[in-house]
Amino acid sequence: MNSLTQWNPFRDFTEWENRLSRALGIGARAGNGKESISVAQWSPAVDISEDDKEFLVKAELPELKKEEIKVSVENGELSITGERKFEKEEKEKKYHRIERSYGSFMRSFTLPDNVSADKVSAEFKDGLLLVHLPKTEVVKPKSVQVAVS
Repeated sequence: MNSLTQWNPFRDFTEWENRLSRALGIGARAGNGKESISVAQWSPAVDISEDDKEFLVKAELPELKKEEIKVSVENGELSITGERKFEKEEKEKKYHRIERSYGSFMRSFTLPDNVSADKVSAEFKDGLLLVHLPKTEVVKPKSVQVAVS
């Protein structure tokens, strides 16, 4: 005797979404609603703003020291690199969940033409890196009157 199975399009969609998420290496939920175990590579959150004088890059780098961060400008590109190391495991501690990411990171940004690369400065305080990218003076083209004869 054959049994009929009711088709549930939402179940199929959930399974497809989970397969896609696993293929892309991002967190997914298993079919039973529980979180699967997967950790994405760590990349610090960054905000970039602009005013009349400069561009400002703010990067969140919690639990890092100033010495563990490298900021460089080369060939019109700003790079921020570093590494957050995993805490030393303690024998008497039992970890139930580890969601914070660890390891090396690198963020790169192409700089606009009007950034003065030799005047870039950075400051680091309380886990927040501020990179100041001063703008260069824009030289306006001179207008020349041409006599028409």
